[in-house]
Amino acid sequence: MPFRIILFASAAILLSLVPFSVFGQDKKEEAKPTPNASKEAKKEEPKPTPVKISKEAAREALKNPTAEQVVESSIVIYAYPGGREKMKQIRKTEMERGKLVMTGADGLVTNANYQRWAMRGEAAGKEKVRLDQELPTATYSVVQNDEKIFGIFNDSTFALREDAAVTFQDRIVHSIDALLWYKENGSTIQLAGKDKVLGVDFYLIDLTDKQGRKTRFYVSAKSFRIMQLDYETGGIKHTRRFRDYKYAQGVLVPFFSELRAGDKVIEEVYVGTVTFGQKVDDSLFASAS
Repeated sequence: MPFRIILFASAAILLSLVPFSVFGQDKKEEAKPTPNASKEAKKEEPKPTPVKISKEAAREALKNPTAEQVVESSIVIYAYPGGREKMKQIRKTEMERGKLVMTGADGLVTNANYQRWAMRGEAAGKEKVRLDQELPTATYSVVQNDEKIFGIFNDSTFALREDAAVTFQDRIVHSIDALLWYKENGSTIQLAGKDKVLGVDFYLIDLTDKQGRKTRFYVSAKSFRIMQLDYETGGIKHTRRFRDYKYAQGVLVPFFSELRAGDKVIEEVYVGTVTFGQKVDDSLFASAS
């Protein structure tokens, strides 16, 4: 897909969200009263006159968009064409496979193959997510189902350590999806200004979910792709960066991400394949007997 088409779609969504008429409106003839109308009929309230603005002012609005305009543009880019409606249609389920490289506090590096399944919920926290990790010494799963998080090993359910549960939940709460589904999740967004990182201009979008958890997103001012997000856990700043973007079934996906805690890389994710909209067995998210 030509990149200029994507940028055009971004500009189009921005213009559609600007609350004014750019090119003016054709004047309509005023409705004449019907001779037989009742004298006691209530008079229609006068409609507000639309504010007219010049093309130059509209272009200026594109240079200085609101938080909603930036994020809605990203949604169009991430599911082009169709935006939010396309996401709702094909992203009800997700299946992903790839490789994880994890670095512990002791510097020990662990490589693992992973599989991830997800089903969208009616609201934030209601999604179902399962992550299987195949380590050199063992294979285990971590599951979120109806806001409950637990582990599965050898067909037995076990309680996760608190730090492991937090790490798993952070992957869901502080993610690209958290911004793309902000309306559906009831989250609030604010524009925190602009920043330039390594010569690239970014819009800074601060998201706060219904539980008060905060994430800052770095949205490219040129492509409207999310290239980085920041959040704090346990008093430590975490930064996840994204690259190697590709389209999978018309959905933009970063096939590589890197997570840092402070200045140390603690996780690298190499996505192999992504599939949307396929049937996922609900039993995958059930606790083992």
